[in-house]
Amino acid sequence: MNKKPVWIASIARGHNASVCLLKDGEIVFSIEEERLSRHKYDGGPYASMIKILDYTKELDYLVIAHTQSLADTAGKVDFTGDDVYTGLARKLGLIRRKENIYNHPQVIDMSHIHHKLHAACAFYRSGFKDAVAVIVDGAGTFLPLSVNGENVIGWETESIYKCAYPSEFETLYKHIGVRGPSPGQLIKDFDSSMYDEPGKTHQALITDRAGVTKVYEAVTQYCGWSPIEAGKTMGLFPYGKDNPAIPPLFDNSSIAPLANRNLIVPTYPNAAVVNIGLFDYLNYHDSNDVTLLENRRDLAYACQTQTQDQVVRIIRKAVEMSGNKNVVLSGGYGLNCVANYHYLQALKDEGINFYVEPISNDAGTAIGAALMHWYKLTGSKHIGAHNTLYLGPSNNYTVEQVLDIAYQPGVEIQDATYNDIVNLLTKKNIVTMFQGSSENGPRALGNRSVMFDPRFVDGKDYVNEVKHREYFRPFAGSILKEYAKEWFDLRGMEDSPFMMYAVNCQPGIAEKIPSIIHVDGTCRIQTVTEEQNFHYYNLIKEFHTVTGCPILFNTSFNLGGEPLVETLEDAIWTLKNSDIDYLFLPEFNKLLTVKK
Repeated sequence: MNKKPVWIASIARGHNASVCLLKDGEIVFSIEEERLSRHKYDGGPYASMIKILDYTKELDYLVIAHTQSLADTAGKVDFTGDDVYTGLARKLGLIRRKENIYNHPQVIDMSHIHHKLHAACAFYRSGFKDAVAVIVDGAGTFLPLSVNGENVIGWETESIYKCAYPSEFETLYKHIGVRGPSPGQLIKDFDSSMYDEPGKTHQALITDRAGVTKVYEAVTQYCGWSPIEAGKTMGLFPYGKDNPAIPPLFDNSSIAPLANRNLIVPTYPNAAVVNIGLFDYLNYHDSNDVTLLENRRDLAYACQTQTQDQVVRIIRKAVEMSGNKNVVLSGGYGLNCVANYHYLQALKDEGINFYVEPISNDAGTAIGAALMHWYKLTGSKHIGAHNTLYLGPSNNYTVEQVLDIAYQPGVEIQDATYNDIVNLLTKKNIVTMFQGSSENGPRALGNRSVMFDPRFVDGKDYVNEVKHREYFRPFAGSILKEYAKEWFDLRGMEDSPFMMYAVNCQPGIAEKIPSIIHVDGTCRIQTVTEEQNFHYYNLIKEFHTVTGCPILFNTSFNLGGEPLVETLEDAIWTLKNSDIDYLFLPEFNKLLTVKK
């Protein structure tokens, strides 16, 4: 008799809202709400929850991730008054309709352990048997505290966890930011019970200072962007330089990273601001585009170089506290591919094994919550193979469906081979590729990619203009794994399958692929094998055969400010609303050409 499978769905509610669905502990799909709603960083994963019905009509558990409790902040269903997520799951039939809607036994609220869910996502996907997790994030769980006799709310900024199977996540350290004056004292026996660790304590630093990520958010806002768009600051930083007119962003504290509060003022829980009034140099501006100004560029440079050095300190602290040299990194700062490469050099002689989680943003907490609940439920110590990113819902189009969708004015369809696509690329055409399940996380890895020939000198400016992106933003390269070390300095790594490192070129390489080399001489790379992505690998292989270059210019299949495309309809819409003409569907050997 077949055993009934266990279905667990988890949702991350806030920005980068997402849903992850497990069947017997294996990820069936994981997707961010923005891919379905088409609104960048969208919250409230309602469309993603409905997607669960494509796979199962009933869940065993619905797990909720956020930074605040479900009961207090999720909103209420009219008349019944249950929270909107329990209510939607109930109305869809995913959980039992007749249960107590105010305390539903199938709904598990994990909103009080936000950083721990980042750690769980990274640990379970790392392949390590045990590890220490370093979480560097903006503002995690809202924590009720007593500071100087007053009841206040604090927010996690940096956390360290000792991790082991099946579901052991012991808090070792937290930096907790609060509003208003704080003694900034280190508490060596802070109560861990609020994180589901009764009878345990951890080291805690409670301050009114910005955390590492908050410093980055402040500078990002100062450069004119939303604090969540920190990747733009990372792109701008190498245009700047070390400038003594900028005060240190961090105080010289031996305890832990403490931001200079005279310069960086946190506004917990949301972002932080640069105190520009104190410094004439920083307050100077005379351009409509502030990214052209020396002060913005130099502050971005200071932000990148100083924050990454502070994270090195936290990593060393984590290894010292845990005695474990298997280090997993997550939280929003984990997406900083410049910093990730820096750690490899700064810590190269310390025997540390790194895993950087590619879904380090809050979308990853849905994966962490689902896997944590599965391992708690089963007590399994099986080290799962969870570290793929092709996790989007299945797009199992038939050729008839493709032809039906493509049959619209201005769209032509024809047969095409890898060689046909290479010929288009070498003639300075932008070609998009759409296949299989979409990539989870912010990186395109060949299933939802925009491709170009990296050998063109003006390629970066050309594609940035077509995609409506800023001039200073770099592009990635996808390279056949067997050539990666010949072309790039991987600093001891065997591969880089998820584009999590901006690496240096080997001598003589940069001039061969100028379109994907940033102003500091680095390139964010994806190594590709045939097992990881059959069609993408063989397309790059054909490009190498024709050109002698084993690497393709790769960027996400979207326009500036939009999410990656999810469906074939999204892909065709993007072509119709841009100067991109070509869409390759390798599973069907078809090329769509959109005539404007």
